[in-house]
Formats: sequence, structure tokens, C-alpha cells
Amino acid sequence: MPVVASYVYQNGRRVRAAPLSDEGLTLAAGQFVWIGLVDPTDAEFDILVRRFRLHPLAVEDALAAHQMPKVEVYGHELFVVARTATRIDERIAYGETHVFVGDDHVISIRHGSARAHNALRAQLEASPEQLKKGPDFVLHGILDYIVDAYAPIVDAAEDSVLEMEQRTLDAFLSRVEIRRLFTLRRELLKFRRILGPMEEAARRLQSLDLPCIDPDVRPYFRDVSDHVQRVSARLGGLNDILSSVFEVANLLEQQRQGVITRKLASWAALLAVPTAIAGVYGMNFEFMPELHWRYGYFAVMALMAAICTGLFVTFKKTKWL
Repeated sequence: MPVVASYVYQNGRRVRAAPLSDEGLTLAAGQFVWIGLVDPTDAEFDILVRRFRLHPLAVEDALAAHQMPKVEVYGHELFVVARTATRIDERIAYGETHVFVGDDHVISIRHGSARAHNALRAQLEASPEQLKKGPDFVLHGILDYIVDAYAPIVDAAEDSVLEMEQRTLDAFLSRVEIRRLFTLRRELLKFRRILGPMEEAARRLQSLDLPCIDPDVRPYFRDVSDHVQRVSARLGGLNDILSSVFEVANLLEQQRQGVITRKLASWAALLAVPTAIAGVYGMNFEFMPELHWRYGYFAVMALMAAICTGLFVTFKKTKWL
């Protein structure tokens, strides 16, 4: 079985390793075991199912994965699902952590998450006064550890959004940059859909009278809920900024097209004057004004130049050119 760690604790301190066997999982009064697994199979998980009498529906969910964050009660046991998130390049990769919490055990199962709980275990073991609260405090630690990983994702997204915002003001966005904006927006919207159920799960653990959750531990889950709320609020602000970036980019593009249209109209007007005069004198009529005048050619050219110069100056003053 892909067991990351399995230890027995008493009074907030590690007592011994807990091999996954009937003897290894035998606990004395006041002890609890914390077992960490990664992608277990049905057969590998069977010993824990039998030893701790885990509910079949919860076991099915834990092994199948693809669950949204939730808190479920099965008799005197809790089953909690949390979603992990990691930023990889421009995308957010998601995983799952399923936690079984009983009076004498905590079983955490990770699916698709490369962020191990070793650092969390060391942190909790360094605070025996907190760890001796029991499995419910370990559950809080796991959820807080997962939620803390959300902040760096939002920080990186903020940097990308602000960079794109400045880029929009400095120059016109390329097709690649516009595609990047849409990708970022889609990833943030998907991330925000995860935060809602996570916040609801933390709120249930904080406010409801649930088995295995002592009243003095409940307030700790408020901290998890607050973290999720802050991340959600920041995501809302980023989505607003992204919308403004799209609007500014659209306005600047319309402005650029308007400038180009005015320039084309101005040059078309400048070309239309000599074209019209030349077209009239190119009709080969026998009787036309100044047709046989010695200085007619020069007069017509001067007239064309004067009119075009006047139009050019006018367009320059109105900033069409």
C-alpha cells in the first residue's frame, strides 16, 4: 500500500509507528492513529475498512475520487472531502484529499496531489499541546494546510493580470496574449467554483454539532473558512480586473480602427481632388475652359496643389492625419 506515514499518538506526542496490520493498529486508551495514503487500491484499503469499520459509501467515494468538497456523517464518523490546487504554468491542476475522522483515527487519502503532508505532520508534532486535542485538530490542520496553498495561486494570478493590464495600456494585445487572457479567466472561474463548496464544508465543521468534533476545536475551522473567503474575494477582484482589461483592449482597438479609418478617409479626400480635376480634363471635349490657354496646365496643377495643401492642413489641425 502506498503509505506515506502511519503513526500512533498519545497526549500530543508520537508513540510509535503503526504498521497496517491487526497488531499494528491496536490502540490503547487515549491513543489515536494518523495514517496518510496516496492513491490506494480497493484491496490495499480493505484492512483499514475492516479495522475501523468505514462506511461503504464513504469508502466508495474515497477510492473513486472525482468528488467536490463536502462533509458527510456516517454514524460516529466523519468523511470530509477537500480539493487541492497547484499552479502549473498558466493552468491550475486539481487533486483531492479525503479524510476519515473517528474517535481514535484519522485516515487521509490523497488523489492527484503531489503536495505531501510531511511538513504538516512535523508542524503539528512540534505543538503537542495542540496535537493532543485529537483527530479533530488533525483534520483542521489538513484543511488549513490545503487552503494555505490557494494563496500562492492567487498571488501568481494577480501578477499575470497586472502584467496584462499594463501591457494593454502600453500596446495592443496580440492574438497570443488575448488567448492567454481567456485561458487565465477560465482557470480563475473554475477555481472559484471549487472555493464555494470548500467554504461551505468549513462552515459546517465550525457551526454544526458533528461527531468527533469537540466544541473547543470548532472555532479553529472558522480560520479555514476565513482563508477561503479571502481567496474568493481576491478572485472576484481579479475577475473584475480581467473584465476591465477586456473592455480597455476593446476600446483601444476601436480607437485604433477609428484612427485608421480617419486617416484613410483623409488620404482618399486628398487623392479625390486631383483625380476629379484630371478626370474632367480627360474627357476630350472640344470646348472646355482654358483648354487652349498657354498656362492652363500650370494653372490646373497649381489649383490641385492649393486645394490638396488646404485639405492637408485642415486634416492636420483636426488630427485626422
